[in-house]
Amino acid sequence: MKHKSVSQMDLVREAFHYQSRFDGSTMVFKIDFPVTEDPLFPYLMKDLALLAKTGFRVVIVPGAKEWIDSVLGEYGIKSRYAGSTRITSAEAIPFTAMAAFHTAARFMTGLSAGAVDAVIGNLVRARGLGVVEGVDMEHTGKVDKILTDSIRRILDLGMVPILPCIGYSPSGKPYNVPSDEIALEASVALGAVKLFVVSVHQGLRGGSYKIPENIELDNRGRIIRLTPQEAEAVLELNPPGREPDKPLTELRLALSASRSGVERVHLIDGREEGAVLRELFSNLGAGTMVYADEYEAIRSLKTEDIPDILRLMEPLMQQGILVRRDAEAIQEKKADYVVFEIDGSIHACAALHDRGEGQGEIAAVATDPAYTDRGLGGRMVRFLIDRAIKQGFHRVFVLTIHTHDWFESLGFKECSVESLPPSRRKNYDQCRNSKIFALDLR
Repeated sequence: MKHKSVSQMDLVREAFHYQSRFDGSTMVFKIDFPVTEDPLFPYLMKDLALLAKTGFRVVIVPGAKEWIDSVLGEYGIKSRYAGSTRITSAEAIPFTAMAAFHTAARFMTGLSAGAVDAVIGNLVRARGLGVVEGVDMEHTGKVDKILTDSIRRILDLGMVPILPCIGYSPSGKPYNVPSDEIALEASVALGAVKLFVVSVHQGLRGGSYKIPENIELDNRGRIIRLTPQEAEAVLELNPPGREPDKPLTELRLALSASRSGVERVHLIDGREEGAVLRELFSNLGAGTMVYADEYEAIRSLKTEDIPDILRLMEPLMQQGILVRRDAEAIQEKKADYVVFEIDGSIHACAALHDRGEGQGEIAAVATDPAYTDRGLGGRMVRFLIDRAIKQGFHRVFVLTIHTHDWFESLGFKECSVESLPPSRRKNYDQCRNSKIFALDLR
């Protein structure tokens, strides 16, 4: 019960952290049409309404491809394609626009149920693609301009702008514009800190695609996060086939957005209840994130981090796994400590103490229990080994009563008390009877 309570409190802390960090920020949500037909769609809309009411500036770009297909089919209009791009004829454009605005109305209805006002408008200027490789694309267009001033005025009123996949020329001519392109251009033009791509598939999973060895997966095989370079590597390992692959198409969109300056792009399954909130308000998230800024790093301890690392160490100190330390003791040796920071929160710590004679002691290794499957402890130890080498140490050692198997897996070998440098041997606690493991760095 106690562990569950601590876990819940950590989630609350994370939520407040992200709330304060992104309050007032613009976020664009590109949501595929099939999501609107899922039983959990009303809950997704409640979540977006909640975000809009709590200070986030929400912009929605609905995908409408499947509904456009249905409407055109109902009226006996056959769709033609140039590659993967729909050729929208003069006959088809009125029905395409009708389907696009009908889809947008579903989002307005959902937001209204959450007591949030929305505006569906002609907020995208477009121009025709013209003739491409000898094919007249007719009423298929591309984004010419996002009307950012109008969108910002809507956002300033606490309302949600909804951008259908129809853009208009200055003379009022309608064009069918891909919703992916609108979402990308709107994110860049509005300076959005996040672009969410919400669809109805399980996303990028290691078992379904070829991925580089260093890519991080969760216990379900989901790719948790990718740098732009890693995203490019995944795409290179999985070239386009004859049929479009939705997760890879979304990854290409995410990569384009990241390279265009959008800090973070999140690919999530809209059929999972609360997926948007979990992706936004927790470090582990619910989908795959492509991030352009530095998301996690090992860095030196700051004084203001001491309460956080004491919180991490306290359960281990209570169990006797770690020697008890207080804030004063940590402050005294502050330069020896490093922390693993994930998006502004501390989730692991460790220390490297100089014990003389070219030997360093690795100590105070503690990680957040929620992150045990991510190998943070191993990363911390490897980082300190590299630091020890740079500082000219020829040997590092640890004293442990419970984790000797783990240190052996990292290459440490058991040794005797007599092998410790005199300063540490003098303070060895016979009652604790710790095992000693060392790693030769020469």
